[in-house]
Amino acid sequence: MNQEQLDRIKSGQGFIAALDQSGGSTPKALKLYGIDETEYADDAEMFGLVHAMRTRIVTSPAFTGERVFGAILFERTLDDAFEGQGAAEYLWNTKGVVPFLKIDKGLEDEADGVQLLKPIPGLSELLARARAKGVFGTKERSVIKQNNAAGIAAVLDQQFELGQQVLDAGLVPIIEPEVDIKSADKGDIEITLKQGLLERLDKVAPSTPVILKLTLPEVDGFFQELVEHPSVLKVVALSGGYSRDDANARLAKNPGVVASFSRALTEGLSAQQSDDDFNTALDTAIESIYRASVA
Repeated sequence: MNQEQLDRIKSGQGFIAALDQSGGSTPKALKLYGIDETEYADDAEMFGLVHAMRTRIVTSPAFTGERVFGAILFERTLDDAFEGQGAAEYLWNTKGVVPFLKIDKGLEDEADGVQLLKPIPGLSELLARARAKGVFGTKERSVIKQNNAAGIAAVLDQQFELGQQVLDAGLVPIIEPEVDIKSADKGDIEITLKQGLLERLDKVAPSTPVILKLTLPEVDGFFQELVEHPSVLKVVALSGGYSRDDANARLAKNPGVVASFSRALTEGLSAQQSDDDFNTALDTAIESIYRASVA
């Protein structure tokens, strides 16, 4: 584990950029960026276009470690390059941004009000490859849609079991049990979820802390116990479908929690913008998310 990167995450001001759009989310991300599905013929062209979008973001003068202290990459990006450097190496060596890797392979069908992670074949090899390329940590996302105790327990058991495998490989897991913002009982889910998180965090050694990525809560400051837990390196929030303005407003009311936004970060960016307009729009987005994260 890179101690300098660990210190950057632990004490740094800023947020984590989620640039890990995968096969399922890429078409929507490209459409929001102004690239329609008619403009690519197959997956190879699609992933090429989204890599060009990511490249434009991370190479922008607005994107630096002063405000963005981490970035999450999609697995295919790990083997791609930014300005001739390996993607993870470029982030850290050129931008001062700590690289993370999305390792999950998507979600199972809903059962007991949740969607568990699909199996991750070749996980040990992927973690070893990620570490060799300079990746600091991983991200793995489940979804909770109902306040079902058995389902929430299953999500957390799976997340922490996988998290331990990541820790054993010398990386730091971002444990992400997302709560669907459309859930009718979202507030009740968060009560059950926080209790389950605290129970499992008490079994995690403070010497090998984890990062939590959570949906912005209904009650301001609701995650304070998690923020202060000795086995938590950082609590970050996903935008979860909220607009940037809404996500920032909610985030600013939760001290100690910082952003890990995807759609809210890229909102307003377009392939048709000039470089100057693109960089200005990205700078505005980054500044607003940074301010909400340090509020």
